[in-house]
Amino acid sequence: MDIQALTQLMHEFVQQQGWYDHNSKRPQSLRNLAISLNLEAAEILEHFQWSDSLVSKEEFASELADVALYLLQLASLADINLEHAILNKLDQNYKRKWE
Repeated sequence: MDIQALTQLMHEFVQQQGWYDHNSKRPQSLRNLAISLNLEAAEILEHFQWSDSLVSKEEFASELADVALYLLQLASLADINLEHAILNKLDQNYKRKWE
């Protein structure tokens, strides 16, 4: 499955929950989604709060998936081709000098 297909599945889920509705209690604005992405990313850190190793790979995978879903939604709603952006960034990084 590619990024576009995953993005479509994410949109279908959000639509089914009613979160794209005008009167949603969870408005899907870029601002709100950016905050949610950051909060989910912080939950990844919780897995290393008291240990250098993973206690639960399944729970860690679930948090990574939450981050990925918010990232897909943010990119899509901002009309950004995430695959293209990633490839461009990798190209830029290859050209950088790392110390």
